[in-house]
Amino acid sequence: MEENENKQLFALVGKNISYSFSRGYFTEKFSKLGLTKHEYVNFDIQKIEEFTKKIKEHKSEIKGMNVTIPYKLEIFDFLDKIDKKARKIGAVNTVRITKKGKLIGYNTDVYGFKKSLTPLLKKHHEKALILGTGGASKAVAYVLDKLNIEYKFVSRTPKGKDTITYADVSEKVMMSHLLLINCTPLGTHPNIENCPSIPYEFVSEKHMLYDLIYNPSETTFLQKGKEKGATIKNGLEMLEQQAEKAWKIWNK
Repeated sequence: MEENENKQLFALVGKNISYSFSRGYFTEKFSKLGLTKHEYVNFDIQKIEEFTKKIKEHKSEIKGMNVTIPYKLEIFDFLDKIDKKARKIGAVNTVRITKKGKLIGYNTDVYGFKKSLTPLLKKHHEKALILGTGGASKAVAYVLDKLNIEYKFVSRTPKGKDTITYADVSEKVMMSHLLLINCTPLGTHPNIENCPSIPYEFVSEKHMLYDLIYNPSETTFLQKGKEKGATIKNGLEMLEQQAEKAWKIWNK
């Protein structure tokens, strides 16, 4: 009993997440800080309804969670409170559990993305293409709004006036949108040869290609940009920064 008394459990909520960045990152962090009673696990669930059961099982020890695809929006229905920013973005990726057991949702992707993107921006990065429309793309769009960078979403199934199809990405569109951000899973290990279907022949050294993927560290999308002399950046620093922000929230 003694052993478990001060146990603090943290978890990643997602689906098919054995590859997860968070578990390795926090396990190493706890080890470095000498936090022997802290543990980080994966709540690998096939549907969001299983979330409640997981919380009940670990009620006495769970202190915080990260949330990844495909549950960043679905998790809303299972929280007691949602931070204003996360609500506006429409995605939660961090959950704090209060002393009274209340679940509060936050979005730290915004912080991580902004922190890793801003140092690379040049004056001519006035317009962006956001490839994909999933949970992470919402955080990206929120940051671009704050930075006064115009953007269009690119989707296979476009909805709304700010969204175009991949077939619409013409030379003209490429030349006027010098910031390209991949928010799709295309190119993630093990399917590393995949990449979003855009006309890479129009990429120039003025472009910046940012990929939210971190495994592999250089995706096909980024390689194609590098070949054209563009600035490239993967998602590792964004993940590290959002994890540190989550850690601060859990320790409020």
